[in-house]
Amino acid sequence: MTTVQPGGGSMVRRILLGSQLRRLREAKGISREDAGYTIRASESKISRMELGRVSFKERDVVDLLSLYGVDESERGQLLTLVREANQNGWWHSFSDAMPNWFQTYVGLEESAALIRTYEVQFIPGLLQTPEYARSIMGLNRPHMQSEEIEHRVDLRMRRQRMITEGTGPRLWAVIDEAALRRPIGGRDVMRAQVQHLIEVSELPNIVLQVMPFRFGGHAAETGAFSILRFPEQDLPDVVYLEQLTSALYLDKRDDVDAYIQVMERLSVDSLTPEQTVELLSGLLKEA
Repeated sequence: MTTVQPGGGSMVRRILLGSQLRRLREAKGISREDAGYTIRASESKISRMELGRVSFKERDVVDLLSLYGVDESERGQLLTLVREANQNGWWHSFSDAMPNWFQTYVGLEESAALIRTYEVQFIPGLLQTPEYARSIMGLNRPHMQSEEIEHRVDLRMRRQRMITEGTGPRLWAVIDEAALRRPIGGRDVMRAQVQHLIEVSELPNIVLQVMPFRFGGHAAETGAFSILRFPEQDLPDVVYLEQLTSALYLDKRDDVDAYIQVMERLSVDSLTPEQTVELLSGLLKEA
């Protein structure tokens, strides 16, 4: 039976619980339809449970474990996982500041051991200064009230704390030079943002690289993406692709492998961390 590592979030617990329920069901040769009938639910509800995309009722899990032939002595850990999976994460207090599909990402982000990300247009959210983040949100949502913008900025800063305080995942970010040359918020905001990148690049849990213009075309032809890796061996890597009004979460081995290959190619072809700091320092002199 798989256990969750210390610090693992409720999102990861739901995914682990769902995957274990799926394995138990498949081992008994029981269809999703029959499992759903047992708990008075639809086949699609069982599918969502097994993907960890819904909360779990303890009574439903007990009924499923009975159907799957799991005896009392083996149920304790799974039922503990149910209770832990239903606990709200800290981000739920910011639920009004982000869409549902992004709440999933924040839950995964908190539980990851390593986040590898490539950004082409903006500085990655986990490395933005408050002023830079505020400028982006003002551009994207010009009619948003200032209070709502500040709430979203607070959320972004709260997410950063796990990185800057060293209590969360390692971050490996590759930033396209275009994001550094794009004058978001004006000269002073960009100077402060570049200086911030130089400072955080010194943290032991952050690797920062720049893909320079002079390299020309490169492997990440499809644009920005992130890859999240978790400490639990039962959990596959997840590729996160953000869109305007939704997001894609890819965890099929072939899909993930393709993005890992691209990320590794980017890491080889980009400036080294030392060269990256030199480029950032040069940008400060130009400004």
